[in-house]
Amino acid sequence: MSAVRSTFNPDETAMLGRVYQKGAVEGETAEQKEARASRIIANYMAGITDEAELIELSRKPLGR
Repeated sequence: MSAVRSTFNPDETAMLGRVYQKGAVEGETAEQKEARASRIIANYMAGITDEAELIELSRKPLGR
């Protein structure tokens, strides 16, 4: 069984920050920004590593 990942290396952190900044939507509330950040991390941890794809997906609700 693999361990749960709880940290990102500096390159990953920088990339996730870029995705967050580039995916910003004008007029977003703090709650919407937090939800978008959560979607970015969830999609990245699910194996999506392309920045453009992460930006696109961050603007959509997570499918369950």
